[in-house]
Amino acid sequence: MSAFSCIRYFRSLVFPLLFILACASSPARAAEGIEELIAQFSQSKNFSQTEELVQALAATGDPAVVPVLKTLADGDLYYREDDGKVFITADAESRRNLLLINPLTGEEAGELSKRDLEKIKVNNNLRGSINAALAGMTLKSPDRNVRLAAAHELLNAPSKDNLALVEDALASEEDSEVSAALRQARAVSVLNSSRSFEEKQQAIADIAEIGGRDAISILLSARGDLDADLQAEIDAAQTKIEKRLAFWDAAQNVWYGLSLGSVLLLAAIGLAITFGVMGVINMAHGEMVMLGAYSTYMVQEVIRTTYPDLFGWSLAIALPVAFLITGAVGLIIERGVIRFLYGRPLETLLATWGVSLILQQAVRTIFGPSNREVGNPEWMSGSFDLGGLVITWSRLWIIVFALAVFAGLLLLMKRSAFGLQMRAVTQNRRMAASMGIRTPWVDAFTFALGSGVAGLAGVALSQIDNVSPNLGQSYIIDSFMVVVFGGVGNLWGTLVGAFSLGILNKFLEPYAGAVLGKILVLVFIILFIQKRPRGLFALKGRAVES
Repeated sequence: MSAFSCIRYFRSLVFPLLFILACASSPARAAEGIEELIAQFSQSKNFSQTEELVQALAATGDPAVVPVLKTLADGDLYYREDDGKVFITADAESRRNLLLINPLTGEEAGELSKRDLEKIKVNNNLRGSINAALAGMTLKSPDRNVRLAAAHELLNAPSKDNLALVEDALASEEDSEVSAALRQARAVSVLNSSRSFEEKQQAIADIAEIGGRDAISILLSARGDLDADLQAEIDAAQTKIEKRLAFWDAAQNVWYGLSLGSVLLLAAIGLAITFGVMGVINMAHGEMVMLGAYSTYMVQEVIRTTYPDLFGWSLAIALPVAFLITGAVGLIIERGVIRFLYGRPLETLLATWGVSLILQQAVRTIFGPSNREVGNPEWMSGSFDLGGLVITWSRLWIIVFALAVFAGLLLLMKRSAFGLQMRAVTQNRRMAASMGIRTPWVDAFTFALGSGVAGLAGVALSQIDNVSPNLGQSYIIDSFMVVVFGGVGNLWGTLVGAFSLGILNKFLEPYAGAVLGKILVLVFIILFIQKRPRGLFALKGRAVES
């Protein structure tokens, strides 16, 4: 860091904090008193004495001490060996020397060899105390975010020396979130102070309201220094927090299960259409999902190189592109292979498995075997807290998208002429043909529709999974399990089956592990099918009647 940069850094810290000086209620000491405290750093014999000096400087409330404390925390505060005078240092033009800067005025005081200077040593505990002291001095910043960060810093590094500052800031704080953080910081600091029994009792209750494992750690760390009655209060608060954690852990598992269920729903819903209407065991369904993901990748590549300002709309553009590409591929597969194999499910299984291998190899040839990067638009990035839940925007939007696709397909099946013809062919193919319905084309467009929906699933999965030639293989078995469990060809059964298996998986994983959890789910489905061969929601159709 150059001398000019160091001075500019010093001034950028001091002048904004002059407003704090005008607002702070704690009295500021004279400049001579601050200089004496800073000079005593050279006489400090251990970290405890250094920490006492830090607290004394922070108690002055003078913003001029902020650069000194920050420099001390960074390990760049030295004193001159011959007279013990303390300086902020920076790299000089000569690498052998350090530039000396007056810690209060910011004026340069020449250069000196590193051999003639002694660093004021700090450790991690002392750095925590320094950060807490700095936080205490910024509790009345005009910037709301600065005050909130300071309150959280004090919460993580409680100190009885900052208790008066916290209470003073709390009395004038108007922002509800900052006020809540200050109350929590005050409660943690009270436990480490010599306050009355009643105040510590209330502090334990306030910490219990914080919740979380950090609150338990705070309570347990303070437990040994309190009398028996307060230890009982801490035990009760710990039990309360653990019950709340158990509730939120269960809620988090439900959320993860819904998130997994939405992925299974997207992957399986297209398969439910083709399997239910046509009786075709389509082992290439996973490759339709893969093609949808690669369509998203290609759309983003074009946007990155040609229209970068449209990247936020890349997924919206990729949806129709993926649907049309995978729908067209599905139509070609049905017209070229599957229509010759109706009524022979084992042969359709083998044929579509061969098609899946061809598609995988084609993608490897074109794009290579390695994973491809698909970016998240800004509106799908990040997360937020809801109570004790951590919810990522990407998962939330995928759940919304999965339900929207489900609603769209349900509307198509129930309210359109094509949906009516599809249901007629499912229920009685011969009668539908005698009524003039062109059943071969219903089969073809139904297969194309199911493939197109799988492409939409690929767009969504590209945001949470690796885009590679093996992407579809991760979901094909789970998709068949969802369809069979929910009821072949029944959209409502697919919805219930996907979310049920997703939640069941997430509750089993903590106890059995991911692999054994899937095995247990498979065993459960096998046993369930023994009792209900048609699944949760039985549907009459050609696959059932045959």
